[in-house]
Amino acid sequence: MWIRTLFCKQRFNWDSTIGYNGTLDDFNESTDDRQRFVTMAVLPILTAPDRRLKQISKPISEVDNALRRLMDDMAETMYDAEGIGLAAPQVGVLKRVICIDLHYAHNDDGVKNPIFIANPVIVHASGEIVWKEGCLSVPEYNSEVTRFAHIVVQGWDRDNQAMEISGEALLAVCLQHEIDHLDGKLFIDHISVLKRSILLKKLKKQKEEK
Repeated sequence: MWIRTLFCKQRFNWDSTIGYNGTLDDFNESTDDRQRFVTMAVLPILTAPDRRLKQISKPISEVDNALRRLMDDMAETMYDAEGIGLAAPQVGVLKRVICIDLHYAHNDDGVKNPIFIANPVIVHASGEIVWKEGCLSVPEYNSEVTRFAHIVVQGWDRDNQAMEISGEALLAVCLQHEIDHLDGKLFIDHISVLKRSILLKKLKKQKEEK
């Protein structure tokens, strides 16, 4: 989810066609690799109608050092974009990982408290809430979306430990929004077909004009 669009400051091993130029499995724990990731990277964010945003992400087998580096880069990218949530497929990585921080973007104290969840699964949902949503992958557009008002999500944390998080209101909305990304869904998939079609044509035209 977003507040403004991203202007990339640093490109990391990026290919405009496939996203990351390689996979997480390509990285090992050599000295060169460790030095390479000392500085967190701000990654380019894919925007609709990029077809990669419609693909289903693969489950994580283990939260290892390579995945933790991805998590850290996702957080840095999210903060740079002044967003409150980001999913791995938004940076071209089809892994079931999300990052959320509702505090940093809405406060001036500079405190960062990212929540990382690998393989997030909604195990309980109740109630209904309507929230005006936006997305870093759908720049300069927002729309009201109906979501569950309260959810419980289970998954693995950054330390590869089982975790559970309960959310309501904005947290519940953000969790559902980011998990949708892992299943190839955007928040605009929840609006009318006509509105979505008009928006996607507009976004496609904007990309072609750049």
